[in-house]
Amino acid sequence: MDPAARKDLYPHVEPFDTGRLRVSDVHTIYYEQSGNPGGHPVVFLHGGPGAGTSPGNRRFFDPEFYRIVLFDQRGAGKSTPHACLEQNTTWDLVADIEKLRQHLDIPEWQVFGGSWGSTLALAYSQTHPDKVTGIVLRGIFLLRKKELDWFYEGGAAAVFPDAWEPFRDFIPEDERNCFIAAYSKRLTSSDADVQIEAAKRWTTWEMMTAHLLQNHENIKRGEDDKFSLAFARIENHYFINKGFLDSDSHLLDNVDKIRHIKSFIVQVHVYSSFLGLPLCVSLFLMHLARHSV
Repeated sequence: MDPAARKDLYPHVEPFDTGRLRVSDVHTIYYEQSGNPGGHPVVFLHGGPGAGTSPGNRRFFDPEFYRIVLFDQRGAGKSTPHACLEQNTTWDLVADIEKLRQHLDIPEWQVFGGSWGSTLALAYSQTHPDKVTGIVLRGIFLLRKKELDWFYEGGAAAVFPDAWEPFRDFIPEDERNCFIAAYSKRLTSSDADVQIEAAKRWTTWEMMTAHLLQNHENIKRGEDDKFSLAFARIENHYFINKGFLDSDSHLLDNVDKIRHIKSFIVQVHVYSSFLGLPLCVSLFLMHLARHSV
């Protein structure tokens, strides 16, 4: 079948290898490999941060061509300790990706990321451009203030008013000048019940707005205490710290470091000059993706 004509994801495959890699004195990350052991290596960077990987993530890749590497970022999914914020920054994750590449004895690889995964893909590629054979970004997120403000401070409420109300109403009126900060206070509370309730509200808001047409399986993840706690705590931790980036435009300011790398952007609306990269742009809705971010 002509790959260009494909309209769905690839068939489900099982990993041929799984493992855990200790990346610091605090964190151990879970990783897996599937597809062709001798194929072209690609690393999948999941969203959130804090969402973890899922079996459906393997289906983005042709298992006959790719050696598919998935891993759960610090505190997410099967990585331990669960929902931990200590030693958990963008640059810790960039270092983990490189440690994993070395651990798997992969000279260089393609980097694939969506939403927060696109943020991390750019940060890693700009730090280690000599180890990247290509970049695929979908649902680009550059972690700029205007993006966070629109989604968490009321802009998206106009599009999803019913989903916004429970998220908003959990926070007292006198703290609604900054929802990210108000939720941070509760997600790091010493009261476990407060943490869980805040995590469910945060996660449900995101799951209800992750798709133009609501995905009810995704929305149910907001009811899962364990998933919600990691997702909300880690995501909020990154957002309140501005992604641990030097400036609001850090990823754009450093684009010259990856200008030579062949890159693909998958976005509903995108401009070829968005990053000034040698882009081959595909425009289509990502409703086929079976995960939220």
